Amino acid sequence: MSHESYTLEAEARETVGKGSARALRREGRVPAVIYGDKKEPVSISLPYKELFMKIHGGGFMTTIATIKVGGKSYQVLPKDYQLDPVKDFPMHVDFLRVSKKTVVTVEIPVHFLNEEKSPGIKRGGVLNIVRHAVEVHCPADSIPDALEFDLTGLDIGDSIHISAIELPKGVEPTITDRDFTVATIAAPAVLTAEEEAGTTEEADAEAVEVEGEEEAAEGEEAEAKEEKGE
Repeated sequence: MSHESYTLEAEARETVGKGSARALRREGRVPAVIYGDKKEPVSISLPYKELFMKIHGGGFMTTIATIKVGGKSYQVLPKDYQLDPVKDFPMHVDFLRVSKKTVVTVEIPVHFLNEEKSPGIKRGGVLNIVRHAVEVHCPADSIPDALEFDLTGLDIGDSIHISAIELPKGVEPTITDRDFTVATIAAPAVLTAEEEAGTTEEADAEAVEVEGEEEAAEGEEAEAKEEKGE
């Protein structure tokens, strides 16, 4: 299920460049461009507050939007955006024109279900996520929100490969030459009872050794004092 489409009201930008972009930001607007579909790019600006909410609201890069500008409507998918490295507000956005026939490349997050039904996790194993998102090709009008995998029955040492995840119709991973790993159930990062016992024995042996060295050093010190007649 994809996020619900939304509409943004934009204004055309007559001039482009760093100076005009800075002026726009001072007015509370964000410069952006619509490109693709073998047509001329359209330079626009968008209201900062609305765009900020969309970017930080989740699903921004996988949700088709309608942008209205100068009496025209464009169906678009965000392809890239820049945030201010300090203040985290949007500096610029690139939108790609799309239609029902457009196939896009997007990163889809992977969600893992039923951790409590995994024997491996119950025994203290750790879900080690190799890929938090998978890059896929899919139709622009049916981008999934997430790829889901059920962890029921998985034990320590088990791996989850992309072939085990049921992909929606028309969705294909960009990596096709191998059945890559998405996650594993790793052994707990704690010592077993035997390892702990072994470590304790080593520590005891080291302690005896250090104690012996200290006693020897004290004996040598006493001898030196006797020789000096102290």
